[in-house]
Amino acid sequence: MKFTYCPHCGTKLIEKEIGDEGMVPYCDNCRQPMFDMFSTCIIALVVNEYDEALLLHQNYISDHYWNLVSGYMKPGERAEETAAREIAEETGVVIDSLEFAGTYWFEKKGLLMIGFIARAKKQELELSGEVDAAEWVPVREALDMVHPEGSVSHALVQRIICF
Repeated sequence: MKFTYCPHCGTKLIEKEIGDEGMVPYCDNCRQPMFDMFSTCIIALVVNEYDEALLLHQNYISDHYWNLVSGYMKPGERAEETAAREIAEETGVVIDSLEFAGTYWFEKKGLLMIGFIARAKKQELELSGEVDAAEWVPVREALDMVHPEGSVSHALVQRIICF
């Protein structure tokens, strides 16, 4: 989100040079820069002891590709907490461990995605209303089911295959 008006006092912002940041929207009234904001999400590849990946089908995201668990961070929540919460909320799976896999900029939606590889024992799935279907799939097959090369999903599945 790019600010045009100060969210504190409503004054129209001006452009002001702020150190190494360059020209930044600035409230002359509050004497504060208003840096652009963006949402932060997690994306997690859940893998079980049989080298199967947990894939979700969510029609509101794609009617063709399968997805990994993803979700928005809540204020005050750590990324690791978000990943565990989203996995449990969407699939009912309780994870055993979580490994940071990197950060990814998702240009299409202007999101910073924090990637994780989660390990869990294979368990029965309890899907939330936002998940149309979910399956445990052999990791090598998962690569052909998720969004193609260049996507975060593809990068995370590829990472597991290369290990």
